[in-house]
Amino acid sequence: MISIILTGHGQFAFGLYSAAELIVGPQENFKTVDFTQEMSTDELSEQLQHAINQLPKESEILFLTDLLGGSPFRSSVELAMQRKGCEVIVGTNLQMLTQVLMEKDEYKTITELATVALGWGKQGILSFKHKKNADTQRQEGGEGI
Repeated sequence: MISIILTGHGQFAFGLYSAAELIVGPQENFKTVDFTQEMSTDELSEQLQHAINQLPKESEILFLTDLLGGSPFRSSVELAMQRKGCEVIVGTNLQMLTQVLMEKDEYKTITELATVALGWGKQGILSFKHKKNADTQRQEGGEGI
């Protein structure tokens, strides 16, 4: 079983989950932890540990975080290193989160899920203008030698 903890600065976790919930519905074995301005990093770590404790003991945990090097990322990494069956992803976006929530039960290991989740996140980042230009070039045969 794979459980998910979504964490980030401000209302990132709650806001992103709120949007995902509109698309995929409420989720089990899922926790959000927001790192608010009033919190210390110790309080953040305590809240993340509390979230872990609320999840099934046998589950693997995928931490989804917002910003590389940020406190939510660092605290997640510290906790993940203390426990088997954890992965931490940084740069989480709505595309990634909704795909993870819809397809997490299709993967046997947390490592497999984390690997494909990175691809889903990247697929969700593009520029309409650049995509349109690339499609037009393909149609006109602009990709020749």
